[in-house]
Amino acid sequence: MSLYTKNGRPLQEAGYYVFSSSGVVIGQRRGDKVFGPDGHYVGTITDDRLVYRAADSLCIGAPFSTLSCTGHAAAHAARSAIPGDEPRIPD
Repeated sequence: MSLYTKNGRPLQEAGYYVFSSSGVVIGQRRGDKVFGPDGHYVGTITDDRLVYRAADSLCIGAPFSTLSCTGHAAAHAARSAIPGDEPRIPD
């Protein structure tokens, strides 16, 4: 499954981990939510989009560590009308 941010930036998934297109770790997937390496909420996955939702931001996960992965080239997707904001993704 292809995963994108709300505004269409491509992301990578490897197991439970989510990476930016340049290979920087964004977070670990737990159900439909993604938590950063520090355990803070990054976003919620809805369909094929990672969207930041203030209502879900009160959730906290456990910190973790992982290595970055190799980057990949992928086309951006169109913006989505899903409720929520663009998550803060390092790149």
